[in-house]
Amino acid sequence: MQISQRLLETPAYPFAELAKTKRALLEQGADLVDFGIGDPDLPTPGHIVEALCRAAHDPETHRYDESVYGIPPLRKAIADWYKARFGVAIDPDAEVLRLIGSKDGIAHLPWAALNPGDLALVPDPAYPVYLRGTHFVGAESYVMPLAPGRGYLPDLDAIPEDVARRAKLMWLCYPNQPTAAVADMEFFERVVHFARRFDVLVALDMAYSEVTFDGYVAPAILQVPGAKEIAVEFHSLSKTYNMTGWRIGFAVGNREVIKALADLKSNVDSGVFAAIQHAAVAALTGPQDCVDRMCAVYRARRDILVDGLRGLGCPVEKPKGSFYVWAPVPKGYSSEKMADQMLKDAGIISTPGGAYGAFGAGFVRFSLTVPGGEEKVSEAVARLKDKARISWQ
Repeated sequence: MQISQRLLETPAYPFAELAKTKRALLEQGADLVDFGIGDPDLPTPGHIVEALCRAAHDPETHRYDESVYGIPPLRKAIADWYKARFGVAIDPDAEVLRLIGSKDGIAHLPWAALNPGDLALVPDPAYPVYLRGTHFVGAESYVMPLAPGRGYLPDLDAIPEDVARRAKLMWLCYPNQPTAAVADMEFFERVVHFARRFDVLVALDMAYSEVTFDGYVAPAILQVPGAKEIAVEFHSLSKTYNMTGWRIGFAVGNREVIKALADLKSNVDSGVFAAIQHAAVAALTGPQDCVDRMCAVYRARRDILVDGLRGLGCPVEKPKGSFYVWAPVPKGYSSEKMADQMLKDAGIISTPGGAYGAFGAGFVRFSLTVPGGEEKVSEAVARLKDKARISWQ
């Protein structure tokens, strides 16, 4: 049986491989501390679960959602949430599209916005789906390095003019996965200026917009005047409300791009269970103190891990956004060597930075979504010192 060349040329998805490794170790009885996949260990807030249960008992939710854009109450809830959060008015009928999780929209956007041979500007290190979605449609990628010295922001001035004029799409993610870097409005203003000058669509992944600390509040690119002409944003309820398994997210922004993505999706999926959409309404319109409590949990874990790493000599900063810690490896180690040593000697699962691209080499990513919470994080720090014998000093 023939398999498509594009799939044969695509490396295994790193998080699927990580999950396979984890399952095998658990079956062998390993005692693990799992900093691997960014899957919240906290439960979905009760009022959201209750809304799902109520809606699931309504026979009307058992049928197809007739609008590819999502049920009207959800689109209104998204527009109202966005206006309250970012101060930007969004048309719920033309500038909102519900998604089967934000990954759905991110993976499918290239099919709606690129042709074979087109060029996308892709950050590195980055969420692998940006590069792979571009590859699947036969488009080309130009790597924008994210360097620590620039706060992991791409250097737009370093993009050659001939590349910028060819580019049709630019991928961005802030708060950033995997580096946990954050962006400010000045950066987004530069991006909008660049995109309007060269007629580039900007796709901003904002899955971690509400996971922030120490007074930092993540801005949105659509807050920049004129940004709707050139930008779309992808948002997720997965990280904000601990709903990764529910598969619900949304895109907002340029109405032509939203329509194109909706037209594409009408051909490849049949929507989201309406009861989940009603639960999403409850999430967006209900009490938000659950988000504050979640951030407090991650902040406490962050502080334990970062303070512990610093105690071992690691020059790592406390991130202001996302639930990741992006740590440089000690001298003499590669990302893979360090991750392997932590796993074999101390039962600590992390993700080598190279899984996110060539410029991720020399780093490992720790996810703060650790089953067992603060106690396990503290235990991991002790294991790093006593069992893995890793030190940056």
